[in-house]
Amino acid sequence: MKVAIVGVGSMGGAIMQGLNNLTKYDLIAMNPQNPRVEKLAHEYKFKLVFDPKSLIDLQPDVVILTTPAPVTVAVAEQLQALDPHTIVISAAAGIKRADLQAALVNNPVATMIPNTPVSVNAGTIGLSLDPKFDKPVKDTIVQLLNDLGDVVLVSEEQLDIVGVIGGCGPAFVDVFMDAMSDAAVKHGLNRQTAYRLIASMVKGSGALAYETHQSPATLRDQVASPAGTTIRGLAALEKHGFRYGVIDAVDQASDED
Repeated sequence: MKVAIVGVGSMGGAIMQGLNNLTKYDLIAMNPQNPRVEKLAHEYKFKLVFDPKSLIDLQPDVVILTTPAPVTVAVAEQLQALDPHTIVISAAAGIKRADLQAALVNNPVATMIPNTPVSVNAGTIGLSLDPKFDKPVKDTIVQLLNDLGDVVLVSEEQLDIVGVIGGCGPAFVDVFMDAMSDAAVKHGLNRQTAYRLIASMVKGSGALAYETHQSPATLRDQVASPAGTTIRGLAALEKHGFRYGVIDAVDQASDED
Protein backbone atom coordinates (compact mmCIF):
# COMPACT_ATOMS: atom_id res chain seq x y z
CA MET A 1 0.00 0.00 0.00
CA LYS A 2 1.27 3.46 -0.92
CA VAL A 3 0.76 5.93 1.96
CA ALA A 4 1.50 9.66 1.76
CA ILE A 5 2.02 11.92 4.77
CA VAL A 6 1.31 15.60 4.08
CA GLY A 7 3.13 17.75 6.62
CA VAL A 8 6.05 16.07 8.39
CA GLY A 9 6.03 17.96 11.68
CA SER A 10 5.94 16.29 15.10
CA MET A 11 2.82 14.22 14.41
CA GLY A 12 3.54 13.58 10.74
CA GLY A 13 7.05 12.48 11.66
CA ALA A 14 5.72 10.19 14.39
CA ILE A 15 3.30 8.53 11.97
CA MET A 16 6.04 8.22 9.37
CA GLN A 17 8.33 6.56 11.92
CA GLY A 18 5.62 4.13 13.02
CA LEU A 19 4.81 3.08 9.46
CA ASN A 20 8.49 2.85 8.60
CA ASN A 21 9.03 0.47 11.54
CA LEU A 22 6.84 -2.09 9.77
CA THR A 23 8.67 -2.05 6.40
CA LYS A 24 5.42 -3.02 4.64
CA TYR A 25 4.34 0.36 3.26
CA ASP A 26 5.56 2.37 0.29
CA LEU A 27 5.93 5.76 2.00
CA ILE A 28 5.72 9.25 0.51
CA ALA A 29 5.86 12.66 2.16
CA MET A 30 4.91 16.12 0.98
CA ASN A 31 6.46 19.01 2.88
CA PRO A 32 8.02 22.38 2.13
CA GLN A 33 11.78 22.14 1.74
CA ASN A 34 13.22 21.57 5.18
CA PRO A 35 16.64 20.10 6.11
CA ARG A 36 15.13 18.12 9.00
CA VAL A 37 12.57 16.43 6.75
CA GLU A 38 15.14 15.83 4.03
CA LYS A 39 17.39 14.13 6.59
CA LEU A 40 14.43 12.01 7.74
CA ALA A 41 13.67 11.03 4.13
CA HIS A 42 17.27 9.91 3.68
CA GLU A 43 17.18 7.93 6.94
CA TYR A 44 13.82 6.23 6.32
CA LYS A 45 14.17 6.00 2.53
CA PHE A 46 10.77 7.51 1.75
CA LYS A 47 9.96 9.56 -1.35
CA LEU A 48 9.85 13.29 -0.56
CA VAL A 49 8.01 15.78 -2.76
CA PHE A 50 7.44 19.49 -2.33
CA ASP A 51 4.23 20.26 -4.21
CA PRO A 52 0.71 18.81 -4.61
CA LYS A 53 1.08 17.89 -8.31
CA SER A 54 4.10 15.71 -7.60
CA LEU A 55 2.19 13.96 -4.84
CA ILE A 56 -0.88 13.40 -7.01
CA ASP A 57 1.30 12.01 -9.81
CA LEU A 58 2.57 9.30 -7.42
CA GLN A 59 -1.03 8.03 -6.99
CA PRO A 60 -1.05 7.18 -3.28
CA ASP A 61 -3.68 4.80 -1.92
CA VAL A 62 -4.01 6.76 1.31
CA VAL A 63 -3.14 10.38 2.13
CA ILE A 64 -2.78 11.39 5.78
CA LEU A 65 -3.03 15.12 6.44
CA THR A 66 -0.92 16.18 9.41
CA THR A 67 -0.75 19.84 8.44
CA PRO A 68 -1.46 22.69 10.92
CA ALA A 69 -5.20 23.07 11.36
CA PRO A 70 -5.46 26.62 9.93
CA VAL A 71 -4.07 25.52 6.53
CA THR A 72 -5.52 22.00 6.31
CA VAL A 73 -8.60 22.83 4.23
CA ALA A 74 -6.49 24.93 1.85
CA VAL A 75 -4.04 22.04 1.45
CA ALA A 76 -6.95 19.67 0.81
CA GLU A 77 -8.21 21.97 -1.94
CA GLN A 78 -4.82 21.63 -3.66
CA LEU A 79 -5.30 17.84 -3.74
CA GLN A 80 -8.62 17.83 -5.61
CA ALA A 81 -7.08 15.96 -8.54
CA LEU A 82 -6.32 12.88 -6.43
CA ASP A 83 -7.63 9.61 -7.81
CA PRO A 84 -11.19 9.11 -6.48
CA HIS A 85 -10.11 5.82 -4.90
CA THR A 86 -7.51 7.58 -2.73
CA ILE A 87 -8.58 7.66 0.92
CA VAL A 88 -7.84 10.87 2.83
CA ILE A 89 -7.43 10.83 6.61
CA SER A 90 -7.07 14.13 8.46
CA ALA A 91 -5.29 14.42 11.81
CA ALA A 92 -5.92 18.17 12.09
CA ALA A 93 -7.70 18.95 15.37
CA GLY A 94 -10.91 20.95 15.07
CA ILE A 95 -11.28 20.58 11.30
CA LYS A 96 -14.63 19.06 10.40
CA ARG A 97 -14.99 16.23 7.95
CA ALA A 98 -17.69 18.15 6.07
CA ASP A 99 -15.27 20.99 5.32
CA LEU A 100 -12.64 18.58 4.04
CA GLN A 101 -15.22 16.63 2.06
CA ALA A 102 -16.32 19.86 0.38
CA ALA A 103 -12.72 20.34 -0.76
CA LEU A 104 -12.28 16.68 -1.78
CA VAL A 105 -15.67 15.86 -3.22
CA ASN A 106 -14.51 12.69 -4.99
CA ASN A 107 -12.57 11.07 -2.15
CA PRO A 108 -13.58 9.26 1.04
CA VAL A 109 -12.49 11.43 3.98
CA ALA A 110 -12.03 10.32 7.60
CA THR A 111 -10.90 12.28 10.64
CA MET A 112 -8.69 11.09 13.47
CA ILE A 113 -6.78 12.32 16.52
CA PRO A 114 -3.60 10.28 17.11
CA ASN A 115 -0.88 10.77 19.71
CA THR A 116 2.89 10.64 19.47
CA PRO A 117 3.33 7.02 20.70
CA VAL A 118 2.31 6.05 17.14
CA SER A 119 6.06 6.43 16.49
CA VAL A 120 6.61 3.14 18.36
CA ASN A 121 3.34 1.58 17.12
CA ALA A 122 1.73 2.04 20.52
CA GLY A 123 -0.46 5.03 19.79
CA THR A 124 -3.99 5.79 20.90
CA ILE A 125 -5.99 6.90 17.87
CA GLY A 126 -9.48 8.33 18.03
CA LEU A 127 -11.12 7.73 14.66
CA SER A 128 -14.35 9.04 13.17
CA LEU A 129 -15.69 7.39 10.01
CA ASP A 130 -18.45 8.46 7.67
CA PRO A 131 -21.30 5.94 8.16
CA LYS A 132 -21.69 5.90 4.36
CA PHE A 133 -18.24 4.37 3.79
CA ASP A 134 -18.34 0.96 2.18
CA LYS A 135 -16.66 -1.95 3.98
CA PRO A 136 -13.42 -2.02 1.93
CA VAL A 137 -12.79 1.68 2.72
CA LYS A 138 -13.49 1.19 6.44
CA ASP A 139 -11.29 -1.92 6.54
CA THR A 140 -8.40 -0.17 4.80
CA ILE A 141 -8.47 2.76 7.23
CA VAL A 142 -8.80 0.66 10.37
CA GLN A 143 -6.16 -1.87 9.32
CA LEU A 144 -3.68 0.89 8.49
CA LEU A 145 -4.23 2.72 11.77
CA ASN A 146 -4.19 -0.50 13.79
CA ASP A 147 -0.58 -0.83 12.66
CA LEU A 148 0.13 2.40 14.57
CA GLY A 149 -1.59 1.44 17.82
CA ASP A 150 -5.05 1.11 19.32
CA VAL A 151 -7.96 2.54 17.33
CA VAL A 152 -10.98 3.85 19.24
CA LEU A 153 -14.01 4.56 17.05
CA VAL A 154 -15.95 7.64 18.15
CA SER A 155 -18.32 10.21 16.71
CA GLU A 156 -16.78 13.32 15.21
CA GLU A 157 -18.18 15.40 18.07
CA GLN A 158 -16.17 13.29 20.53
CA LEU A 159 -12.82 13.79 18.79
CA ASP A 160 -12.06 16.95 20.79
CA ILE A 161 -12.13 15.19 24.17
CA VAL A 162 -10.37 12.20 22.62
CA GLY A 163 -7.64 14.62 21.57
CA VAL A 164 -7.27 15.89 25.13
CA ILE A 165 -7.21 12.46 26.77
CA GLY A 166 -5.16 10.71 24.10
CA GLY A 167 -3.08 13.67 22.93
CA CYS A 168 -2.45 15.64 26.14
CA GLY A 169 -2.65 12.58 28.39
CA PRO A 170 0.88 11.33 27.62
CA ALA A 171 2.31 14.63 28.90
CA PHE A 172 0.24 14.31 32.09
CA VAL A 173 1.52 10.76 32.54
CA ASP A 174 5.07 11.98 31.87
CA VAL A 175 4.76 14.45 34.77
CA PHE A 176 3.50 11.63 37.00
CA MET A 177 6.40 9.39 35.95
CA ASP A 178 8.90 12.20 36.49
CA ALA A 179 7.61 12.77 40.03
CA MET A 180 7.75 9.04 40.77
CA SER A 181 11.31 8.89 39.48
CA ASP A 182 12.30 11.69 41.90
CA ALA A 183 10.72 9.72 44.74
CA ALA A 184 12.54 6.55 43.66
CA VAL A 185 15.87 8.37 43.56
CA LYS A 186 15.12 9.87 46.97
CA HIS A 187 14.77 6.31 48.29
CA GLY A 188 17.99 5.03 46.73
CA LEU A 189 17.41 3.96 43.11
CA ASN A 190 19.64 5.40 40.42
CA ARG A 191 17.87 7.57 37.86
CA GLN A 192 18.03 5.24 34.84
CA THR A 193 16.78 2.26 36.85
CA ALA A 194 13.94 4.41 38.15
CA TYR A 195 12.97 5.50 34.64
CA ARG A 196 12.88 1.93 33.31
CA LEU A 197 10.99 0.62 36.33
CA ILE A 198 8.35 3.34 36.15
CA ALA A 199 7.91 3.13 32.37
CA SER A 200 7.46 -0.64 32.67
CA MET A 201 4.94 -0.19 35.49
CA VAL A 202 2.88 2.30 33.47
CA LYS A 203 3.03 0.08 30.37
CA GLY A 204 1.93 -2.98 32.33
CA SER A 205 -0.85 -1.18 34.19
CA GLY A 206 -2.23 0.17 30.94
CA ALA A 207 -2.03 -3.23 29.25
CA LEU A 208 -3.82 -4.90 32.16
CA ALA A 209 -6.66 -2.37 32.06
CA TYR A 210 -6.91 -2.56 28.26
CA GLU A 211 -6.87 -6.35 28.02
CA THR A 212 -9.14 -7.18 30.98
CA HIS A 213 -11.69 -4.37 30.41
CA GLN A 214 -11.83 -3.93 34.19
CA SER A 215 -12.39 -0.45 35.55
CA PRO A 216 -9.44 1.44 37.04
CA ALA A 217 -11.23 1.43 40.40
CA THR A 218 -11.53 -2.36 40.32
CA LEU A 219 -7.85 -2.77 39.47
CA ARG A 220 -6.91 -0.28 42.19
CA ASP A 221 -8.90 -2.23 44.79
CA GLN A 222 -7.10 -5.43 43.83
CA VAL A 223 -3.80 -3.81 44.86
CA ALA A 224 -4.94 -1.82 47.90
CA SER A 225 -5.10 -4.39 50.70
CA PRO A 226 -6.42 -3.37 54.15
CA ALA A 227 -3.90 -1.36 56.20
CA GLY A 228 -1.29 -1.93 53.48
CA THR A 229 1.30 0.30 51.88
CA THR A 230 -0.79 1.02 48.76
CA ILE A 231 -3.84 2.34 50.59
CA ARG A 232 -1.61 4.63 52.65
CA GLY A 233 -0.12 6.00 49.43
CA LEU A 234 -3.58 6.43 47.92
CA ALA A 235 -4.68 8.37 50.99
CA ALA A 236 -1.72 10.72 50.48
CA LEU A 237 -2.76 11.28 46.85
CA GLU A 238 -6.28 12.14 48.03
CA LYS A 239 -4.89 14.48 50.68
CA HIS A 240 -3.01 16.43 48.02
CA GLY A 241 -5.93 16.59 45.58
CA PHE A 242 -4.40 14.30 42.95
CA ARG A 243 -7.71 13.25 41.42
CA TYR A 244 -9.02 16.83 41.31
CA GLY A 245 -5.74 17.94 39.73
CA VAL A 246 -6.15 15.40 36.94
CA ILE A 247 -9.77 16.41 36.29
CA ASP A 248 -8.83 20.09 36.32
CA ALA A 249 -5.96 19.44 33.90
CA VAL A 250 -8.41 17.85 31.43
CA ASP A 251 -10.85 20.74 31.92
CA GLN A 252 -8.14 23.31 31.29
CA ALA A 253 -6.87 21.47 28.21
CA SER A 254 -10.48 21.39 26.99
CA ASP A 255 -10.82 25.16 27.56
CA GLU A 256 -13.50 24.56 30.19
CA ASP A 257 -13.83 26.60 33.37
